Amino acid sequence: MYHEILIPIDSRGTAGPIARAFDLARMCDGTVHVLHVIDTSPEPDALDSDERDALRRHSEKRGRSATVRVQELAAELGLKTKREVREGVPYQSVLAYAEENAIDVIVMGTRAHDQAGTQQSRVGSTTERVVTLAGVPVLTTRPTEENDSDSDRDRAVDSNLAAVETATSVDDGLYEQIVIPTDGSDIAERAAEQGFALAERYGAEAHVVYVIDTRTYGLEDAPRSIVGLLKKGGTTAVDSIAAKARDREISVTTEIRQGVPEEELLRYMQGVAADLTVMGTRGKDAGDDRLLGSTTIRMIRRSETPVLTVS
Repeated sequence: MYHEILIPIDSRGTAGPIARAFDLARMCDGTVHVLHVIDTSPEPDALDSDERDALRRHSEKRGRSATVRVQELAAELGLKTKREVREGVPYQSVLAYAEENAIDVIVMGTRAHDQAGTQQSRVGSTTERVVTLAGVPVLTTRPTEENDSDSDRDRAVDSNLAAVETATSVDDGLYEQIVIPTDGSDIAERAAEQGFALAERYGAEAHVVYVIDTRTYGLEDAPRSIVGLLKKGGTTAVDSIAAKARDREISVTTEIRQGVPEEELLRYMQGVAADLTVMGTRGKDAGDDRLLGSTTIRMIRRSETPVLTVS
């Protein structure tokens, strides 16, 4: 399934994305590609040339150290790895590496968030751009540490890598409950196929859910006939996907909800103790100028559990 797995890391080497990449490699007999990109984007104007060179050398040293540590742990777990350090604009380098090495899935961390999930809680520009532009699935997961000082980061890397070993020792892998949102679009169907493949690999249960967006349709004032048609469309969408799951002998449940999509999806995920959500990057109503569906990006920003996006 996922034979070539790319994990772009920064100097933190946080356990969340590493554990997920290692777990996929173990379950799929895949190779982990560990990539660190030395950011050559323009530094702050306040820095002179010597300071910029020193900053870049420091980044390179820490990046190489982090990739070596990750590769060493992978070797201890018996996983196949490749390691590389590049210079460039991070998201462009990640996408180029993925294309050059026939990567099947990219695993990346997101940033910490506030309780409201507002713009202040960013995914991170590199992660968001990779999710938006990648031609392969991207698995985003919350990092376990956000440390600023060098000494804190060194301790966090050691602690996190120890946590990875524990996380990847689970015999059946990390996923037992997989949520698959749908809006009846072709891309939702493609995302469902990825979800089913993972459910088969992990022996997981699939949960297919359709949310009628009350903001779009103003259902409070809509005639019952309109509400009925929307529910009928949702039922058709979830039943179609559920039938494919049953054809593959995957345990599956379905549900239709009304409300704000990301709010309802987050509540639903909590209710079924979801380990993973698999969804498309473009919604049914997204125009050509909307490369990333608003519901998808809000889910990535706010979800405490990993989100696998499919383009």
